[in-house]
Amino acid sequence: METLRFAIIGWGYWGPRLARNLESLPYASVTLIVDSNPACQFSPSLRHHPWARFTTSVEEAYRSEVDAIVVATPVSTHYAFARAALEHDKHVLVEKPLTTSVAEAEELVSLAQQRQRILMVGHTFEYSPAVNELRKLIRNNDLGKIYCFEAIRVNLGLFRQDTNVIWDLAPHDISILLYLLDEKPTEVRVQAHAHLQPHIPDIAHLDLTFASGMTAHVHVSWLHPCKIRRVTIIGDQRMAVYDDTNPAEMLKIYNKGADVHADPVISYRNGEITIPHIDWIEPLRLECEDFANAIRTGTQPRAHGLVGLEVVRILAAAQQELEHQTRQEARLISQPASFAR
Repeated sequence: METLRFAIIGWGYWGPRLARNLESLPYASVTLIVDSNPACQFSPSLRHHPWARFTTSVEEAYRSEVDAIVVATPVSTHYAFARAALEHDKHVLVEKPLTTSVAEAEELVSLAQQRQRILMVGHTFEYSPAVNELRKLIRNNDLGKIYCFEAIRVNLGLFRQDTNVIWDLAPHDISILLYLLDEKPTEVRVQAHAHLQPHIPDIAHLDLTFASGMTAHVHVSWLHPCKIRRVTIIGDQRMAVYDDTNPAEMLKIYNKGADVHADPVISYRNGEITIPHIDWIEPLRLECEDFANAIRTGTQPRAHGLVGLEVVRILAAAQQELEHQTRQEARLISQPASFAR
């Protein structure tokens, strides 16, 4: 089996983790690491990849003989790096979100199709064994009709200056939502506030509605005292909670609910709580494995470019709504208040 060669652009938080998981595959090797900061070549994490060459020139990655390029850089650079890689006929894995605009994401998807190259997005939670167990329950109708999806992803930090909390954290839960339910929203509403940095929201609430009548709420924050990573699915038969911070009980199924028998009479069900056994494998490893297999076989990976595009569409709709609200508020502030009686 021929070994696939990978280049990593960006040696910050995700770069070393992606390199570690790619190297764990028997048919993959990280041969080139790129970062604009020369000091990264002295990073202790590079000691785990002594055979990989370090460079500050991204052009070297494009001109090299690597089969694929992994883009693990700030979101504002995703489009330029991914486009250049595809133009040099490299397969590309881009960290989430795919781009900062719908037009850029559409262009990358089209370019990958033209070049017949794999374009994949780092929607890591689509590869979580717990999320896939939850997806199976939904597909088997074990939860019944889905009423609501609720997600909360909050923590204290990390504050960023190149993007807001919506583009930073919401892609995780939006990708989980689309993967679990295979339904696109018809409307996106948002409330967001910037507390520490002007014009960069650090707390946000997204409300999504769907043609089926289902609703979804996503709460993200850089400004909360406790780390919470939780998704709740409310069905008319059962309910499920996926808690990424609780490895021992990552998925719980609640035989709870309420039924209307004759308006206004409502009865309640309080049954058992089931914790299914889940064989745990690191989601990032499964993501890397899917990317490598897609390159080898020419098949479409789970988190392919079109999936990334749909997530960007929702993020862009939320951003557009937020900017509209800001303009409306500015108009109100500019109008003198009247206290005439």
